[in-house]
Amino acid sequence: MNTLTTPTLDDNLDTWLTFLEKSHFKPIDMGLERIKGVAEALDLLHPAPYVITVAGTNGKGSTCRLLEIALLKAGYRVGVYSSPHLIHYNERVRIQGELLSDKAHIQSFAKIQQEKTASLTYFEFSTLSALQLFKEANLDIVILEVGLGGRLDATNIVDPHLAIITSIDIDHIDFLGDNREDIGREKAGIFRENIPVIIGEPNCPKSILQQAKALNCQVNRRNVNWKFSTKNDHFHWQSEFIDWQDLPMPQIPIPNAGTALAALTQLPFEINEQIVRSALQEAQMTGRFQTLIAQDFANFSGKRPLAQVIIDVGHNPHAAKYLAERLRSLKQPNQKIYSVFSALVDKDLSGIVTPLAEVIDEWHCAGLDGYRGQSGEAVYQKLAKVLPNSTACYYQTIPEATAALFAKATSKDMVLIFGSFHTVSDFLVWLGQ
Repeated sequence: MNTLTTPTLDDNLDTWLTFLEKSHFKPIDMGLERIKGVAEALDLLHPAPYVITVAGTNGKGSTCRLLEIALLKAGYRVGVYSSPHLIHYNERVRIQGELLSDKAHIQSFAKIQQEKTASLTYFEFSTLSALQLFKEANLDIVILEVGLGGRLDATNIVDPHLAIITSIDIDHIDFLGDNREDIGREKAGIFRENIPVIIGEPNCPKSILQQAKALNCQVNRRNVNWKFSTKNDHFHWQSEFIDWQDLPMPQIPIPNAGTALAALTQLPFEINEQIVRSALQEAQMTGRFQTLIAQDFANFSGKRPLAQVIIDVGHNPHAAKYLAERLRSLKQPNQKIYSVFSALVDKDLSGIVTPLAEVIDEWHCAGLDGYRGQSGEAVYQKLAKVLPNSTACYYQTIPEATAALFAKATSKDMVLIFGSFHTVSDFLVWLGQ
C-alpha cells in the first residue's frame, strides 16, 4: 500500500522530486497508455504549433542545443525538454533559453498531481510537467529529447512535425534489444506519417528506413542527402540545394552539428546562413568533451590543477569511440592522460573502456551512489578483467579520485573525468559549479 505523503505548494523542489522517485512501483515502466491518458485529460498533447522530437543513442542533447540557439536567434519562442540533468533538475526544461525557478516546477507538479488519473514514473511525471510549462508559455516551437528509445518513451505521446535520429549503437539492451536493427526500430517509433525525418547515423539500420517508407516520411540521410567535412579549422555543410562553406568550427561534436544543420534546412522557417554561423559559435554543452578553463575553478577551494582538465558524459561504446578519437587528436608526445572513471552497473563497461585502452595511461576508478551505482572497487575489478595490463587503482568517490589526480598531474598532463552523467555531476558539485 502506498503511504507516501503528497507534497504541497509550500514544500521545496527536493521534496517533490523525492516524492516523484518513490510514487511509482518501478523507476522505468515502458508504455504510453498511462501517461497519454493523463496528458489528454490535461490537454497537453499539443504543447506548441511545431514540435521536433530527437532520438538516438548519443548526440541528442547537443543537437537539440544547436537547434534551440538557431531558432532563438531567428526570433522564435522556443522550449526544450532534455534529460538527464547534470546537477539541478531545473536543467531539464528551458524556455527562451532560460531555466525556470523551483516555484514554476513545483506549481506544475502540483497541478499534474491533482489532476492525474494514473500512477506515473519520475520521467513520465517530469515529461508532463514540461509539456504543461510549455503550454503556459505560448511557444512557437518545442524540442523534445527522447529519454529512452523512442516508440515507448514518454515524449512519444506528442506527435512531432519533424523527427531526428542522431546515432544508433548498442545501449539499454534490456529495453531496446541487443542489435542495431531492433534498436533502430524502437527509435524510429517517433516517426509520423508524411513528416520530414533527419537521420544523422551514417550506417543507418534497414529497420529505420523501412519504418520511414511505411509512413511515407521524407527522409534526409547523412552522406546521402547531405554531408559535412572539416578543413583548416573550418566546417563545411552541403546538400543538393545548400553549400555552406567555411563555417565556424562547432563547439559541440561535429556529427551532431551536421545533423542539426540538416534539420534546420527542413523547417518551415527562415534560417539564414548568418544565423547558422552565429549559432555554431555559441552552442555548447556542459560535459560534452568540455575543456575547463580558469573561471571554472573560481569557486574551488582547493589548489587549481596544473594539468588540462576535460569532462565528458560519454557512457556507452559509441560515445567512447568518439572520445578516443578526440583524445588521440589532442594527445602530445610524452603526454600522459589520467582518467577519473566510473560507470553505472547496467552499462557495458567493456565496450566503454576498450576503445580508450591505448589512449588513457592511468585509470582512477571511483564509486557512484544510487540504485544503479557501484563501488569504486567493483569498477576497478571489472576494468582489470577487460584491460589486465592497464595501470589502475580505485577510490570510494569521484572527489577522492579527482583530488588524488589534481595533486599528481603536471602541466604536461591531461586529466579526463568521464564515464557517466553521474560521474561528471559528482565532480562538478565537488568543484563548486
